[in-house]
Amino acid sequence: MADAINIGSRLELLLDEHLIERLSGGATQRLCRPEAREASLVCDRPWEGNACAYVTVFRDGDEYRMYYKGWNLELDGRHTRPLRICLAVSRDGKNWTRPNVGRFEVEGARANNVVFLGEGETLKGNHGFAPFKDPNPACRPEARYKALGASEHCKGGLFAMACADGLNWTLMQEEPVITLGKFDSQNVGFWDAVRGEYRAYTRDFDGKIRGIRTATSQDFIHWTTPEWLSYPGAAVEQLYTNQIIPYPRAPHIFVGFPTRYTDRGWNATTEALPEPEARRLRAKTNPRYGSAVTDGLFMSSRDGKTFKRWGEAFVRPGLRTAGNWVYGDNYQCWGVVETAGDLPGAPPELSFYITEGYWRGTACTIRRYALRMDGFVAVNAPATGGELLTRPMIFDGGRLMLNMSTSGGGCVRIEIQDAGGRAIPGFALEDGIEMVGDAVEYVALWRNPSALAALAGRPVRLRFVMKDADLYAVRFGT
Repeated sequence: MADAINIGSRLELLLDEHLIERLSGGATQRLCRPEAREASLVCDRPWEGNACAYVTVFRDGDEYRMYYKGWNLELDGRHTRPLRICLAVSRDGKNWTRPNVGRFEVEGARANNVVFLGEGETLKGNHGFAPFKDPNPACRPEARYKALGASEHCKGGLFAMACADGLNWTLMQEEPVITLGKFDSQNVGFWDAVRGEYRAYTRDFDGKIRGIRTATSQDFIHWTTPEWLSYPGAAVEQLYTNQIIPYPRAPHIFVGFPTRYTDRGWNATTEALPEPEARRLRAKTNPRYGSAVTDGLFMSSRDGKTFKRWGEAFVRPGLRTAGNWVYGDNYQCWGVVETAGDLPGAPPELSFYITEGYWRGTACTIRRYALRMDGFVAVNAPATGGELLTRPMIFDGGRLMLNMSTSGGGCVRIEIQDAGGRAIPGFALEDGIEMVGDAVEYVALWRNPSALAALAGRPVRLRFVMKDADLYAVRFGT
């Protein structure tokens, strides 16, 4: 069948309509939300401050690395410290420390975690500095770590930087490598192993809408002309950071965590939000600095250009009297990492790092948030039941594994159909065993499960009949 989707043995998340032919009964797609965990860092060092943001996190061997800007702002908008790039490290993604890098003298001492000084003190490119460890097989050892960054005033374009150790950064060339855009955000670049190219996502503003462009490169120096992203069916939103990455467990899928900017102006609703005095002081510099709020969204893509973007927030400011309801709060980090589950016996989970308390007081906080593995979006069925029917697909292997969760009274059953929608003997609904439980890799059950391997390479459909259950992802394998 020419239009069957060949998924082989790769993990497929149900976060878009790519595999979904039809949802019926009470089944719907539901955006899930991460839960707040411990504070990873309180940015209270003399070279940090209340405007630390643009956080990047990635796994580097046995270590987690977190890069973030050290900066401080007075409520009247004055910059009281140079913008510097800092490094924190962790063995578990939960307990973070500041290594004594010792590269630069800051505030009269070299005992600090600064890896990149402010403009005029060191290289151009510290604004929105976004580093990554390059997995490109052709990458030279001296350029194993790469980054994009703008000048402190976001003029001229994005500069490319590289180094061997993630600490001693140098420009790859003196001139900017991408010049079309506004860049007053965290602009990211990375190696796309599935497509064999570097990809960048950058900030631009067309005079009305703050948005995101993308470009590609073979060498991280010469880039295609950046193109606007598209979001079919989504409302027009003002977007700051984009935080797009290939999802590590399924790198053919891009996931993004943009910051949404909303300004309703000054009215009774704005006045009723938390911390009114701080917001009024900020508004003296510019009214929007006091009236606007920021929160986090989620989006995904199969081609890197067209994204399914959810209108509901992935990260809400929350039930708080301080720290999360001001422009600059709820900026999600660039990067998603696996960490151990918090509950005894729980499987690993996904961790994100999100800023709070931006631009008031003397320090802001970077907090860890956690989400179920692959758990961005669920196909959910209520207690009254619902069904999911997939498009025709071709798979490899002899087992089907589900990332699923049911209640004690709920269940999931599966029927395998041929491409025309007829139940395959041995895999009709009555041949399936009712599945109950909660697991990232729940092995699907039929009366004769060993027969599944005989269907590999043939176009089939999966019919899920669910009750009080969530289904997040599927994968065939051996």
